[in-house]
Amino acid sequence: MAALAATAFTTPLQAETTGSDITVEITNLRNTEGVVRACMTRDEERFPRCQDAEQGYRVVVPAGEATVLHFTDVAPGTYAIALLHDENDNGRADRALGMMPTEGFGFSRDARVRMGPPDFDDAAFTVGGESSRQTIRMRYML
Repeated sequence: MAALAATAFTTPLQAETTGSDITVEITNLRNTEGVVRACMTRDEERFPRCQDAEQGYRVVVPAGEATVLHFTDVAPGTYAIALLHDENDNGRADRALGMMPTEGFGFSRDARVRMGPPDFDDAAFTVGGESSRQTIRMRYML
């Protein structure tokens, strides 16, 4: 099956001025069901859920079109990206037995998951004045 490519553009959660563009290539998406939710934040306290993160960027795209995402006009700083393959599009990460993720996830810098999501510092990367590219591998536990 040929890979589908899509481009999703975001706007910042808070107004920013001229910044960099960050391209995210997603690999190992297991199917085209639901959506992929992406959040890029510099708020360490809100990572990886990014809820109410004022210093962040979000995008949601159909899973069948989620091989490439773009965060545009990103202000300089240190950020981390979290991805969720929300296969049933219910807006949350589903879990088995209250703790084991049943849907796919991924983090910038391919940060490892050990008994929970990685720390911000493990997924963090610096955005300067130039555009950059990240590759994030989706992982599935079940």
